[in-house]
Amino acid sequence: MENLLRKSTLIWLGLGPLCLIILFPFAVMISTAVKPRAEVLAFPPHWLPSEIRLQNFADMWQAARFGPALMNSLVVSIAATILCLLVAIPAAYAMARMQFRGQRLFRQFLLITQMLSPIVLVLGIFRLMSKMGLVDQLPALVLAYIAFNLAFAVWMLQAYFQTIPRELEEAATLDGATSLQRLRLVFLPLAVPAIGITSVFIFIYCWNEFVLAMTLLRSNEKYTLTMQIFSLVGGRYQVEWDHVMGATLVASVPVAIVFAMLQRYLVSGLTVGAVK
Repeated sequence: MENLLRKSTLIWLGLGPLCLIILFPFAVMISTAVKPRAEVLAFPPHWLPSEIRLQNFADMWQAARFGPALMNSLVVSIAATILCLLVAIPAAYAMARMQFRGQRLFRQFLLITQMLSPIVLVLGIFRLMSKMGLVDQLPALVLAYIAFNLAFAVWMLQAYFQTIPRELEEAATLDGATSLQRLRLVFLPLAVPAIGITSVFIFIYCWNEFVLAMTLLRSNEKYTLTMQIFSLVGGRYQVEWDHVMGATLVASVPVAIVFAMLQRYLVSGLTVGAVK
């Protein structure tokens, strides 16, 4: 027992500085978000505010048009996540259970696509969306996000589907289940951890993405949160850092909620496909 306690103490002493480094930017963000504006750039700096000014959030909400941007990000992220999973799940099932010509080459293609950055393809994506008449439209972002996350989702899910025993599928086949019924009744209930972790990664990517949003969106009413927060900093003679940090803090809340809702799937989902 003493050895275990000593080992635990040493581990926490080693992790303590790392935790401080990780948490320091969040502490500065929260402190700046609730400070009076006169203390934000004061020198020497005031690490703790003299008063907690929650009015900063109300001022930020109005000055930054935060509400519409929040709704735009929620709509785009949720729509892209759901549609991406609707396409990825059948594709992953086909890769895990069906044999077809060029299957190995297709898997390698999926890996190669993950090496491409949106910056490399941004010009082609803009021209494509322009031809389709979707520039400055939220559906353009949804389609782009699906395209960039589909290969990742298929790869994650097919790796997990391969760990599901074939005997379960064969039993369902003997009972007269079709491929779609086997997918819906056998695979999906067992693949909830993999679907959960995949949806978290897709949602976070869509929520935090900036390059494609900056390329495809033009009008303020269509801005997502990343673009709206950037507009508080870029191209301004004076930056109101209390508004910027308040907006950043509020923008972090939906991601924290998603993690809290799906945290029980994270540990099991992160090891998908590790054991066969």
